[in-house]
Amino acid sequence: MKIQEVIRILEEWAPSAYAEEYDNVGLIVGDNQKQCTGILVTIDSLEDVVDEAITKKYNLIVSFHPIIFSGIKKLTGENYVQKTIIKAIKNDIAIYAIHTALDKHRYGVNYKISEVIGLNKTQILIPEKNTLKKLITYVPGNEAEALIKKLHGVGGGKIGNYEDCSFKIDGIGAYKGNEISNPYIGKKSKKQNINEVQVNMLFPKHLENKILETLFTYHPYEEISFEIINMENYNQDIGFGMIGFLEKPLSENDFIKKIKSKMNISFVKHSRFINKKIHKVAVLGGSGSFAIMPSIKQSADALVTSDLKYHDFFKAEKEILLLDIGHYESEQYTKILIMEYLNEKIPNFGIALAKTTTNPVKYK
Repeated sequence: MKIQEVIRILEEWAPSAYAEEYDNVGLIVGDNQKQCTGILVTIDSLEDVVDEAITKKYNLIVSFHPIIFSGIKKLTGENYVQKTIIKAIKNDIAIYAIHTALDKHRYGVNYKISEVIGLNKTQILIPEKNTLKKLITYVPGNEAEALIKKLHGVGGGKIGNYEDCSFKIDGIGAYKGNEISNPYIGKKSKKQNINEVQVNMLFPKHLENKILETLFTYHPYEEISFEIINMENYNQDIGFGMIGFLEKPLSENDFIKKIKSKMNISFVKHSRFINKKIHKVAVLGGSGSFAIMPSIKQSADALVTSDLKYHDFFKAEKEILLLDIGHYESEQYTKILIMEYLNEKIPNFGIALAKTTTNPVKYK
């Protein structure tokens, strides 16, 4: 199996089309045409992680965070980023980063946090716009169901918890082909009116090429009339954060104890207590100050996140309990999530968690 095949499996799960523009998701170092000898999964790609891959004779590192965020003008080994890249290249080890593509997945980073701390009835906290598109096309009535089935087969027509969705409108289509046309129904140079069905179907934007390829392959017409419309609808399957409910309400003290226990941490920074039970909880792994207002707007009793600054805690406004549990700590279970997915898709293959703890923050 080539490295490119592993990348294809990861992209089907967390398409890079949904990564943030500032992010650097995808293959960062290496040749995707090399045969994959094994996969090492980590939160961060560091020199020690590359050393682990060398020892295990694995030539692909799947990292949550990208080792390169912005452009590099030279490779002289003067910092940890350059040293890591040089060592990876020298030892023919590829590095792939998944980051915000997995952050925004319905069952990604924040779903894993929700699962660990025991949230039920979870939904995406900040669903994203402009991730859905709509196909409109016109097909003879007796051909419509066959085409719809093919489009469903490549992922079209999925809306939240529903699949195989479409909408049809009966109508009369009209056309006249020129002297070199080859009409599916009717004769060239003669106007034709036929019973047609307008087919409407939503699809996630990363599937546009597959949708169009399927349309062109299975639509019976020589010339296909179709439209692709960008939708501003919120997508309940794509976005940052998660919100859900504890099995039973807890006091603020007991909630913090629960978070410390479940997330295996010793220290938590938090806003002042507001003397309310904690039941509805929002989570956002990594830097999450931008989730404070959406959490308050959705009546969350608490937000579990990281990298909150001094003035961010004032935003609690006596309405919500804010918990900063640390950046690495909030994302620590992500590598388990990635490994579980890869083990499911590529059973009986060399896949391991990096033993290196890449958290650069220490506590006393």
